[in-house]
Amino acid sequence: MAENNEVAAPPKKGKLKTIVLLVVVLLLAIGLSVAGTLWFLTDSSGETVDGAAEEVEEIFVPSGYMVMDRPLVTTVRHAGRQRYIQVYLAFESTQEPALAAASKHLPLLRNTLISELGQLEFMELQTPEGRQALPQRLLSAVNEILAAEGEPTLDRVLLRNFVVQ
Repeated sequence: MAENNEVAAPPKKGKLKTIVLLVVVLLLAIGLSVAGTLWFLTDSSGETVDGAAEEVEEIFVPSGYMVMDRPLVTTVRHAGRQRYIQVYLAFESTQEPALAAASKHLPLLRNTLISELGQLEFMELQTPEGRQALPQRLLSAVNEILAAEGEPTLDRVLLRNFVVQ
């Protein structure tokens, strides 16, 4: 009988081994990515930095507005010539009672705002810093009046139109 003297060929390395290896490497990379992300987002006490796990979602409260239809017109201080300022304003608040109070006390607010505008210097209003500080100065005056009347205060005073001549 004839003996089979052929040397057995090494088994073929199939594509299955390569695919399994790639899947294992891919899963390992995804796992390390997730672990790294969680490590960066947690502080030393184990809570997430942004508090995402226990964070209560803040409720969005839209702002309401009260627009003053008539402009405020007054003179401003300036050496030599007489200068005028004309300002159209709107009030902003997230509290509806504050806007109702501003509407209720509008004559008193107009008087206070005109007095406040009359104290300004013409050259101060010509600078960008002076124009940017004006709404905050007017807001302080308005909130003082509303607080004195026992009413809630406003959030912002908005300039709708601003003319100095």
